[in-house]
Amino acid sequence: MNPALLMSLSIVFVLTLGQSMSLCVPVEYIIHVERKECAYCLAVNTTICEGFCMTRDSNSKKLLLRSALSQEVCTYKDMVYRTVLIPGCQHHTVSYYTYPVAVSCKCGKCNTDYSDCVQEASSNGYCTMFQKLYNP
Repeated sequence: MNPALLMSLSIVFVLTLGQSMSLCVPVEYIIHVERKECAYCLAVNTTICEGFCMTRDSNSKKLLLRSALSQEVCTYKDMVYRTVLIPGCQHHTVSYYTYPVAVSCKCGKCNTDYSDCVQEASSNGYCTMFQKLYNP
């Protein structure tokens, strides 16, 4: 077989395979939980969904049906909620914090009922007071 043809077929195969595979998986993440009525900031280890999902967006949006456009994000497929006790809180303070744990992920529409669909990172990714690590 012609080497140029073989190389072309290989490139097409790799590009097709790459587009059909999404790399959307649960990854480890640390949530910092802090309340001014509590003596400590709690660093909680959890998992969130992160990764690459194929997106199709055409320059000629007005000519295509909405179903032909696809803007999917890496989001939760299955998740559970866990609750932790923040240490050192005053007795009148709600000292429990409930957080999501990603069990599995998928590429799909972002559901604002349980996901933050904004792509900007939070500026408060740290503790301002003494930190305790919680490892479930």
